[in-house]
Amino acid sequence: MFVYKIDREISLKLVELNDAEQLFELTDQSREHLREWLPWLDTNTKVEDTLNFIKASMKNYAEHCGINTVILYKGKIVGVAGYNEIDWINKIAYIGYWLGKEYEGNGIMTRVSKALTNYAFNELNLNRVEITAAVENMKSRAIPERLGFINEGCKRQAEWLYDHYVDHVIYAMVAADWPS
Repeated sequence: MFVYKIDREISLKLVELNDAEQLFELTDQSREHLREWLPWLDTNTKVEDTLNFIKASMKNYAEHCGINTVILYKGKIVGVAGYNEIDWINKIAYIGYWLGKEYEGNGIMTRVSKALTNYAFNELNLNRVEITAAVENMKSRAIPERLGFINEGCKRQAEWLYDHYVDHVIYAMVAADWPS
């Protein structure tokens, strides 16, 4: 099982079937908050939907094309983070994340994103890490900015969010620019 200890408070653990109930409960408790920026909330309405996400995540991990982990903060699942996709040909990891509403403001996601970037460069020997966020999602955009990622531009109408399109800002870091 993949477990990556970040610090005394935070670890990343490969999402597993037995995480389904706790992960669904966290999703459900944060549903309205998360719905502002995540397009999948209306299709995740029962534990079985979370189980399907976990099964797809396990398949991606087995096929070496993605890694989804639960974020453990003081031993409790507080969100999800990982590589939504790994492009081995071009050596790029695409980081995605979300955090339960009550856990925001503790620096958790910044530490997690930093650790995922370190892991991509130092363990997976990738060359580039990307994080995208909706233009108006200032909390999510603050994470790559805080870590020194470069704003490489905007993808117009990059995502359908329930009833409208949102533009995405693309942030990237390359291995040569990442402080070891």
